[in-house]
Amino acid sequence: MIQAIGLTSNMRKARPPAVDDVSFEARAGHVTALVGAQGAGKTTALRLMLELQQGRGITYFRGRPLHRIAHPSREVGVLLGEVPGHPARTVRGQLRMLCAAAGVPVRRADEVLEVVGLVSLRDESLGTLSRGMDRRLGLACALLSDPHTLVLDGPADGLSVKEGRWLHGLLRAHATQGGTVLFTTDDPKEAARTADRVVTLEQGRLVADQEAVEFARTRLRPRVAVRSPHAARLGSLLTKEARTARRSVEVVCEEGNRLSVYGSTCADVGETAFRHGILVHQLADETGDMSPTRTVASSDEDRRSADEPGPADPPGPADPPAADALPDLPPPIAVRQARSPLRPLRYELRRAAGVSTGYLTAAAVLVTSVLLSVLLARIGHTPQPRLLTAWPRELPLPPAALGAGLLGAVAFGEEFRHPALAADRGTVPRRLGLLTAKLLVASATAAMLAFLTVGCDLEMLYLVYGRELTGVPSDWLSLSASWFGLVTGCAWAGVLAAGIFRSTAAGLAAVLAVPVVVVPLVQKVLRGPSVRSAAGFPERLREVLLVQWPFGGERYLLAGVRVLAQPVGGALLLSLTALLCAYLLTTLRSRVR
Repeated sequence: MIQAIGLTSNMRKARPPAVDDVSFEARAGHVTALVGAQGAGKTTALRLMLELQQGRGITYFRGRPLHRIAHPSREVGVLLGEVPGHPARTVRGQLRMLCAAAGVPVRRADEVLEVVGLVSLRDESLGTLSRGMDRRLGLACALLSDPHTLVLDGPADGLSVKEGRWLHGLLRAHATQGGTVLFTTDDPKEAARTADRVVTLEQGRLVADQEAVEFARTRLRPRVAVRSPHAARLGSLLTKEARTARRSVEVVCEEGNRLSVYGSTCADVGETAFRHGILVHQLADETGDMSPTRTVASSDEDRRSADEPGPADPPGPADPPAADALPDLPPPIAVRQARSPLRPLRYELRRAAGVSTGYLTAAAVLVTSVLLSVLLARIGHTPQPRLLTAWPRELPLPPAALGAGLLGAVAFGEEFRHPALAADRGTVPRRLGLLTAKLLVASATAAMLAFLTVGCDLEMLYLVYGRELTGVPSDWLSLSASWFGLVTGCAWAGVLAAGIFRSTAAGLAAVLAVPVVVVPLVQKVLRGPSVRSAAGFPERLREVLLVQWPFGGERYLLAGVRVLAQPVGGALLLSLTALLCAYLLTTLRSRVR
């Protein structure tokens, strides 16, 4: 069950808090509705419960607050707003990526797609989904980890009446199996029709916590909905006649030339309009709302039209079952996978391979490198190492290093722009396992990009100018180490900076800051007066090691030392160390909070 105690949001300047001292319970095996007009504080209350917003109060999910639950997604399934995913990612790719993050089998994605009726749209990108399809995808994400509790903000928004009945049947089936369901709505009739208990909010305060039957008896009552171009005049006449006849009739003017008449009938209203020659466009019996902020219910004709999907409507789920037959839920997850260090790595691989950003960036880098290499060879006066890496002296970094830095920055920047992992905790998790996975994938991508860049440049130089410029340098080992170290270091700098500053642009700016700002500072320090030098370091290193490394390992170690001794290598190492320390500091700070 859910126990919300004293939920209060922070003050908003001179205005009162959006939610003020709200406490209620949502019992297991029941469907609870949180009802209120727009701006009543429903979404804020949910965000406070899920610790997505700072404030006072606490919420227990089966006796534990959310931050004390080891796997929040297994306990609470959340639907808040639109699905936070990259617009170019497919529906199935999004769910498979979340399966890797949650540690559930990949087949779970197809099972929930079948339940929510999105099998035919599984290869569609998220950016092309309509509002209703997005809500169903959000429900699929909430059901993915087989949670005990569902917390849904306006789950029926954008759905037709038939789809809404199917949705609430699915929520009822979840509650029947012992789960807890809490959803918000601004339609009192929907709450009275589908929930077991209704909690009412008005202006951020709890005004009622009732059983659905009691809520319907005290909150809803019949009314006559009238639409007329002369609504104001008709309202005055109805009020005057009711006062003359000493009848209790209430006339409320709504938006769009509408009237809501309480305490009268369609026949009485129609006769009054006919006697005074007033044109009426709509006259229907409805169930109205007695709250101070009334919502206009749709008429029977509107409900019938909404129940019939038009030719342009996307395919929906199967027809809603009868009242005694609830929709099928995804099969329960019988065996949970143990925590594995490969889980964040699988997530990162699916995240990176699920969109075309990496492929397009790599293609742009290779094309730019090839063109620059051919142009530099034509101009001449360019050393062969710079020629093979397409690195003009006028540029701070070669295209491959910039591309690797951009891909590294995107790895964490996309998490903040499309927070697929933040639905249950509010912020992108700063776990060291996730950081390690991103650094490993960024390293592999950078190494592949560095290798392809040199290979493509060599091939193009051979095709254009022959074998003259394709010789292997004598110090190829140290040059290769420097090249791969530079590209990988730029990728790591992008990952760490984007994770610290929560932005892809900040990550790319940190990559560019290394040659523009840090390298000149390191060169200035190294050029200063020195009392001692490190001459003879390789010989002393051999003496300390005492034995020869197998396969000439000391050669690779010396090559790495030479790379770090260069200004660019030292500056990059210094920048990476500072960024890593800053990331660890922010991680510890967030855990303390």
